[in-house]
Amino acid sequence: MELKNKVALITGGGTGIGRAIGLAFAKEGASIAINYSRSENDAMATAKEITELGVSAMTVKADVSDNSQVRDMIKKVAEKFGRLDILVNSAGTTTFVEPSDLEGLTEEIWDRAIAVNLKGTFFCCRAVVPIMKSNDGGSIINISSIAGITGVGSSMAYSASKAGVICLTKSLARTLAPQIRVNTIAPGFVDSRWTEGWDEYRKMHISATPMKRVAKPEDVAISALYLVHSDFVTGQVIVVDGGKSI
Repeated sequence: MELKNKVALITGGGTGIGRAIGLAFAKEGASIAINYSRSENDAMATAKEITELGVSAMTVKADVSDNSQVRDMIKKVAEKFGRLDILVNSAGTTTFVEPSDLEGLTEEIWDRAIAVNLKGTFFCCRAVVPIMKSNDGGSIINISSIAGITGVGSSMAYSASKAGVICLTKSLARTLAPQIRVNTIAPGFVDSRWTEGWDEYRKMHISATPMKRVAKPEDVAISALYLVHSDFVTGQVIVVDGGKSI
């Protein structure tokens, strides 16, 4: 898929990985809809950067764990642009809980991780199917994590939710082919506002990573560009972790 004159919706698109992907797509000519839940100022700032690249941008507020808000978000994007070609599910949440602290992994933490990271991904994927199929099909990219492969992450609930995203991706890829391709990117530790203050955790990742650094949001954006352009790739997981998981 060529990105010129295409439209992409990036959930959690105002910061971090979502922001980097939105900017990368915009540089190749795509108009961008930036979803946010709480980070309105960041979303507006990213939209401004995107319009300065000569393409259109909009911001749209929605909690992806709420199906009605998701459907309303897709309706607004369709009203603005008349089409939707790419969905990137980058919105996510976590709470740091040591693996040994089983009692600390509360039901509330479980519910929020599953609601945003897994159910939210499904809600968004389901909602974009009609508009993608009404045009020329589309591409969905879900942001998982190596935690969903290794079981080691900020919490067991987070790891389980991201493993679910990988399984969901494969199921949707079978179901929606050939009109819509569905793939996953599984980053390792990514330098972003989300990981600020995790200095010891960051050092641990660097020492255990063959490339001797952690990922930048732009590293993930490069993989997203590959997946959008690769019309024969679906149901796959691209790991972006500098080799840490090998």
